Amino acid sequence: MSQINYDELSFDDEDELKFPRPTRQGFDEVVERAVSRRGFLGGVLAFGSGAAVMGTGLLSSTSAQAQQASRFAFEQLAPQTDGTVHVPTGYDWDVLVRWGDPLFSDAPAFDPETGIPTEGSDRVFGENTDGMELFLVGDTELLVVNSEYVNGGINLPAEQEGQPISADDVVRLQNFQGVTVMEIAEGDSGWEVVVDSPYNRRIHHRTEMLIDGPAAGHDLLKTNADPTGTMSLGTFNNCGSGRTPWGTYLTCEENFNGYFGTTAELSLDEATAAGFARYGISTDVDPGRYNYHGFDARFDLSKEPNEPHRAGYIVEIDPTDPTSTPIKRTALGRFKHENAASVVAPDGRVVVYMGDDERGEYMYKWVSRDVYTPGGDTSTLLTEGQLFVAKFNDDMTGSWIALTPEDTGMSEAEIAVFTRMAATQVSATTMDRPEWIAVNPIAIEAYCCLTNNSRRGATNDDGSVRTNAAGEPMVVNAPNPRAVNNYGQIVRWRPTNSDHAASTFEWDLYVMAGNPTVHSEGLYAGTANINEGNLFNSPDGMVIDSTGLIWIQTDGDDDNEGDFLGMGNNQMLAGDPATGEIRRFLTGPKGCEVTGLTWSADRRTMFVGIQHPGAPFPDGEGALPRSAIVAVKRQDNALLG
Repeated sequence: MSQINYDELSFDDEDELKFPRPTRQGFDEVVERAVSRRGFLGGVLAFGSGAAVMGTGLLSSTSAQAQQASRFAFEQLAPQTDGTVHVPTGYDWDVLVRWGDPLFSDAPAFDPETGIPTEGSDRVFGENTDGMELFLVGDTELLVVNSEYVNGGINLPAEQEGQPISADDVVRLQNFQGVTVMEIAEGDSGWEVVVDSPYNRRIHHRTEMLIDGPAAGHDLLKTNADPTGTMSLGTFNNCGSGRTPWGTYLTCEENFNGYFGTTAELSLDEATAAGFARYGISTDVDPGRYNYHGFDARFDLSKEPNEPHRAGYIVEIDPTDPTSTPIKRTALGRFKHENAASVVAPDGRVVVYMGDDERGEYMYKWVSRDVYTPGGDTSTLLTEGQLFVAKFNDDMTGSWIALTPEDTGMSEAEIAVFTRMAATQVSATTMDRPEWIAVNPIAIEAYCCLTNNSRRGATNDDGSVRTNAAGEPMVVNAPNPRAVNNYGQIVRWRPTNSDHAASTFEWDLYVMAGNPTVHSEGLYAGTANINEGNLFNSPDGMVIDSTGLIWIQTDGDDDNEGDFLGMGNNQMLAGDPATGEIRRFLTGPKGCEVTGLTWSADRRTMFVGIQHPGAPFPDGEGALPRSAIVAVKRQDNALLG
């Protein structure tokens, strides 16, 4: 295989290159049948929240809703194509923190040309910010932020062309990733990191982790360094986030597969080989994206074939205790976790919604066995319970299928380690990259971003429809109705009896992104709430604020040409589920993904993540581009959600 420039290749494209997935999903077929049965805008794609009509199983708008005044406190921002952040008139933004900024006074200074050296690289804010949450401890505000991955071409000396050439390089990259816990405070000059706060902490690829749940201690998790299978090092490719009702942080391991490789030909047992293929773990003898395995035996599959089984989980972190050990919660399944959206059911049980961000994979739900009691014991709530996977029907209903040994033919430990295979065994609905899930705090409903799938409907050389790793064709269905889905959509569901723990639900599509200026009608124009002013593609991040407004962040094509004409850079938009209205609020610099969102305790500041900017943001011409978190405020200091 020729040398690949990984800095120019997304994780999704890398997986597609090495492990081609199907182009059409089960969800696409469901949508297609629903569209043909009910019509395009007349039923399947509707709006409405609190006043929605549920009698037909659709979430429909009413004329009264359509006449509601806009709840947005800003005028729509025009699309932008430059190298900085823009917000609407009446708002300001400033940088809170960027890659390489110090958390401790002994941290090395950032060099605008070479970045941060290995020594002290675990004492600074991490690279490629993603999901984040804010926690309040008394009057102290703690911001906890994921650092998803690194860009070798930026984080290593330029002459190395993005590849580590020593163990020292590997340690540097490992330190830049993971999670940052930091105290922040607002002063006369704005928001700043409180350097040397006792809460400040970096959790990275070499941090000790506990393993609990059904996979803990299983032979599949045992390694030479950990023959018990109960203790691992590091959390990997930390994408989206979540928070528990009891005040801990959930970080989600997504594209963990890219960290592993081999220095020798492999001889694997059948189950491990099948798992590697399904999870996209390459067995080629090549350096890959990171080349950890060239300098750290833990990542060399020829030496430690079980090490990948110890990644791909949700990790629980207590941000209030810097001495606490993070815990990998294997009961919540192993897959490419995007985020974790928690909610308490009417009977007190804890429900966690999760998406598996890859073409042709699934959406999951965890329901605890025990109930949550404020101030009570929470030790079993992410360990004892039931994991479910979603099945969507073309009559706009759906169900959650339990992943049990009886229904999958797998043990509980095998279900936890090979969750994707378990979901395939029960014929769950394949989806278009289910990413962030958000639960509405003022209505009993939830939403999931289905980012895109440009390859659905494509065929192989012999004319057959391409399939996913399980052999299932990626065909059009109800939640994924377009054969080539460059734009993405957001699916919404309401649980039966207003109970998130219920086993059934009704669903619709809240929005289908599109471009009506290029496609005057039909599926590629998008739903009726898409217009020339608010064009976007590839919804990815999503958070619903305390008022019920949906904040949508994008990670898509920003070339502003062809199908994407008029969309500009990646952006953040606000959506009102009561009216269907969507407005652009923020745009990022060229080449970036806008990802991660939370608010200060007083709700007067919004913290937004800017990942992998293509321009020299935020330091200007001649400096390295640095991922950053920006603080957005209204100029009148009013509430922001």
